[in-house]
Amino acid sequence: MLPFYGWDHAVIRNGNGLTPRDLYDLLTRSWCAETCAPRMRPDWRADRPTVGQCSVTAFLAQDLFGGKVYGVPLGDGNVHCFNVVGNCVFDLTSAQFGDRALNYANALEQRREDHFRKDEKYRRYLLLRRRLLAEIAADRLPRGESTDE
Repeated sequence: MLPFYGWDHAVIRNGNGLTPRDLYDLLTRSWCAETCAPRMRPDWRADRPTVGQCSVTAFLAQDLFGGKVYGVPLGDGNVHCFNVVGNCVFDLTSAQFGDRALNYANALEQRREDHFRKDEKYRRYLLLRRRLLAEIAADRLPRGESTDE
């Protein structure tokens, strides 16, 4: 099983050379229970880090790659967010559904203004962003080098 939907085609690069594959690797060290949607926290575990992370992750990916965020209706009133950048469709948090295949066709565009009306969601996005930026900074350090002075 691939780490996320679209892995095999996620080769686009942002201005810093980062691909969605690179972002996924960095996010695996950035996602945490505090960045998970509160209603899904009981299901979040370190070995299932994508649970409850879809919207904050998709909007963070949009910051890095542009494009649009879309949502797949889940049938319970909620949507699952993913990214479309040009012809590249990827869902960095699809692993939370295991073998369940989502229908990405006919999904509706999602607006950050609507999602971030919920203050808790915006705070989770900011936390994930801070954690990701710390991972990016740490990843760029030559091995064995420290940020301590």
